[in-house]
Amino acid sequence: MDKTVVSMIENLKEKTGFNLEEWKTIISKENLVKHGEIVRFLKETHNITHGYASEIGLKVLGSDADSSTNANEFIVSQYKGKEHLKAFYDKIIAEIESFGGAFEIAPKKNYVSLKRKKQFIILNPASKTRFEIGFNLKGIEPKGKLEAEKPDAICSHKINLSDIKEIDKEVIEWIRMAFEKAA
Repeated sequence: MDKTVVSMIENLKEKTGFNLEEWKTIISKENLVKHGEIVRFLKETHNITHGYASEIGLKVLGSDADSSTNANEFIVSQYKGKEHLKAFYDKIIAEIESFGGAFEIAPKKNYVSLKRKKQFIILNPASKTRFEIGFNLKGIEPKGKLEAEKPDAICSHKINLSDIKEIDKEVIEWIRMAFEKAA
C-alpha cells in the first residue's frame, strides 16, 4: 500500500473523527454506492477534505488497487470492449518510463492513477472511442490540446484523444510537466 494511503488510514480517526470501519457503517446507512456520491456526502455533511473523502470512498467501495487481490484485474476490466485503447495506455507508460525517475502505477476501478510524491495524471479509457488523460496542473493556463477540467474534478486539466497518433510531442510535454511538478 502506498505510504500516503497508509498514513491517511492511520490518521483517519484523528483527522475525521471516525476510523475506516466506522465510516463504512455510516456510508452504508446512507445507501451511497458511487464514489462521487460518497465524496460529496463526506465533504458537505462532515466537512472532510477532498483527499480524505476520496480515499474513504475508494476503500468503502473496494475500488482501489489496495482493495483488490490483483490490481491488474482493474486494468483488464477497464479495457473490456475497448481493447484498441490499451495501446494508448501502453504508449503513455513507455513515454513516462523514458523520463527517468520513479513513479507508481495505481489502478482504480475506472482509471489508473500515476503518482510520484502526489498524483500527476490519470489514464482513462473514457468511452469506446475516447481516451482521456487527466492532469494535476493547478495554476497552468489551458492551451493547445490541454483543456480546463470542471471545478472540483479529480484533475485540473484533461486531454481527450481519439487516435493514438494524437499522443504527440505536445501531449508528452504536458505529461512531463505534470510528472516533474509531482516530484
